[in-house]
Amino acid sequence: MYDLVIRDGLVYDGSGGEPLQADVAIDGERIAAVGRIEGAAHETIDAGGKIVTPGFVDIHTHFDGQVTWDPYLAPSSCHGVTTIVMGNCGVGFAPCKPDQHDWLIGLMEGVEDIPGTALHEGIQWDWESFPQYLDAIERRQLALDVAAQVPHAAVRAYVMGQRGADHEPATAQEIEAMARLVAEGIEAGALGFSTSRTEKHKDSCGVLTPSITAHEDELLGIARAVGATGTGVLQGISDFYDFDAEFTLFRKMAQVSGRPISLTVEQQDARPEWWLQLLDGISAAQAEGIPMYGQVPPRATGVLLGLTASANPFVFNPVFGEIAGVALQEQVAALRDPDFRARLLDTPNPMTGMALADEVLYSYDKMFSLGEPANYEPHPEDSIGARARRAGRRPEEVALEVMLENDGRALIYQPLFNYQNGNLDHVKTMLDHPYTVAGLADAGAHCGMLCDASFPTTLIQHWGRDRSRGERLPLAQLIAKQTSETARQVGLLDRGVLAPGYKADINIIDFDKLTLHAPQVINDLPAGGRRLVQRASGYLATLVAGKVAFREGEPSGELNGRLVRGAQPAPRPRQAAA
Repeated sequence: MYDLVIRDGLVYDGSGGEPLQADVAIDGERIAAVGRIEGAAHETIDAGGKIVTPGFVDIHTHFDGQVTWDPYLAPSSCHGVTTIVMGNCGVGFAPCKPDQHDWLIGLMEGVEDIPGTALHEGIQWDWESFPQYLDAIERRQLALDVAAQVPHAAVRAYVMGQRGADHEPATAQEIEAMARLVAEGIEAGALGFSTSRTEKHKDSCGVLTPSITAHEDELLGIARAVGATGTGVLQGISDFYDFDAEFTLFRKMAQVSGRPISLTVEQQDARPEWWLQLLDGISAAQAEGIPMYGQVPPRATGVLLGLTASANPFVFNPVFGEIAGVALQEQVAALRDPDFRARLLDTPNPMTGMALADEVLYSYDKMFSLGEPANYEPHPEDSIGARARRAGRRPEEVALEVMLENDGRALIYQPLFNYQNGNLDHVKTMLDHPYTVAGLADAGAHCGMLCDASFPTTLIQHWGRDRSRGERLPLAQLIAKQTSETARQVGLLDRGVLAPGYKADINIIDFDKLTLHAPQVINDLPAGGRRLVQRASGYLATLVAGKVAFREGEPSGELNGRLVRGAQPAPRPRQAAA
C-alpha cells in the first residue's frame, strides 16, 4: 500500500533521457517506484495527458529576509520550484552584530531592490552568528526546502566593522577570522560561500558592495577554509573589466579549495564578446580538472518600467514629479489630460546623456510592450522606437500610451542583457554549453523592476514549446537543466531525479496549457511593501517531500518543507531498489 501514486503521466525523470509513460509511487517523503504500479495507494493523482517532472531546484535566490516571514516563498512557488538556495552575490543577513542590522538591510535594499521598510518590519533578528541564522530558519514552518550560503559582505562587516564596509584591506588576522566564520557556517549546514565583485551592486546610499575590492589573499584564504571542510561550493559575480586578472582570481579560488565555483554569465551590449571569453575560460579550466561553471539565464535579463514599477522613462522629468506621489488612478487621470500630457512631453528629461539612464530609461529601440501572456522574445520591429518611427511620432509618446494601458498597470519590457541581436540566440549558446547551469532568477529580489523568479517556467515553456524565432531545445534537456543539474551543482544529490530512493519533490504540469502571465504589482510585503509577482497557469500540482504543497500554484496548506543543512548524499543502491 503506497502513500500516493501519480498515475499515467509522461515522466521526465530529470536525467535528460527520453520520457516514459509511467506511474510514480511514493512512500513517505521518498519515491518508492517508477513504472507500471499495480499496488494500491492511499491517494491517487491522475496525470493522464500531463508531464511529470522533478521539482525545480533554483540555486540563485535572495529570500534571505522573506524566508523569516513567508512560509510559501512566492513567487518561486508559482513556478514549480521545490528547493531554493539563497545567500547569493555576497549579500545576506548573517553573521550580523546587533548594531549592523540597519547597514545590512541598506545593503540588501540597494543591491537587490527589496524595500527596506519591509525588511525592517519583517525580520525578527533572532540570531547573530550564521549557525544561529540556520537555527532560526529551521524553527520556521516552510512549504519549500530552503538552503543557504554564507555571504561575503556580512562576514567582512562582522569581522572588520566599518573598515570592511569602507573597502579597506583585511589584515592577516582578519582574513583568518573571516575564513573561520565561513567554515563554521558550512560546518553548520551552509551549502557554500558567495561573493560579489560588480559595480552593479551598491547599497541604498550608492556605496559599492564591500566585497568588490577584496584582495586576492582574502578570497583565497576563505576559499582554502571552504576546501578544508571537504564540502561546499563557491559562487561569484564580476564585471570582468580586467578579464585576465578577475578570471584568474576565481580560477585560483576553485583550485585552492578543490570545490566547484559558479559565475554569472550575461551578454552586455557595452562589451558584447566578454561572455564568450568567460565561457571559453570555464571550458579551459574544466579541461584541466578545475571545477568551474557558468550560471546562465533562460531569457534576457530585463527591467520592467511603468507607473506601478520603480521607474519609467519619465521618472526624472520634473513635470512627472508633480504626480509622482499620488495614487495610480490620479496619475492616470493626469497623464490622460491633454494639457498635462503636452507639458510632460515638451519638458526634456534632465538625465538624458547620462549613460545608465540612456541605457535603461531612454533606449526606446530596446523597449517593448510586455503583453499578456508575457512575450520575452519580442521582434525589434515591435519596439517602441520602431513603432514611433513607422507612425512618425516621438518614442516618448508611444511609451506613455503603453504605460497607460490596462488603467496604468501595463509594463514596458527592456531586455537589458542577452538581447544584443534582438533575439535569444546568445542565450541558446549559453544553455547549450556543457559547463553551465540554469540560474540567476534572483527570486525574492528586485521587487520593483524585475520579476525573474519565473525563469523556471520560461526555460521549459519558451525553449521547449513556444519559441518561434529560432531553434528550440529538447524538453528533457531543459528539465534536467533545472533539476538534477542544479541540484548536483550545489551538492544536493538526493533530489532532482524521479527514481526510487530520491526525495519526492515532483511537478505535475499540463504542458500544453502552460502559460506565463504578465507580472503584476501587489503590496503584500511587511509594512505594505510593494513587489512584482508573476504567475503561471499549468502547474496542476507541486509536491514537496511526498505531499501536495501547491495546487494550480496556490498553497494547499501543507508545510512539508524544511531547512536543508549542507550537501545531501544520493540514495544508496539498496534504497533505490524498486
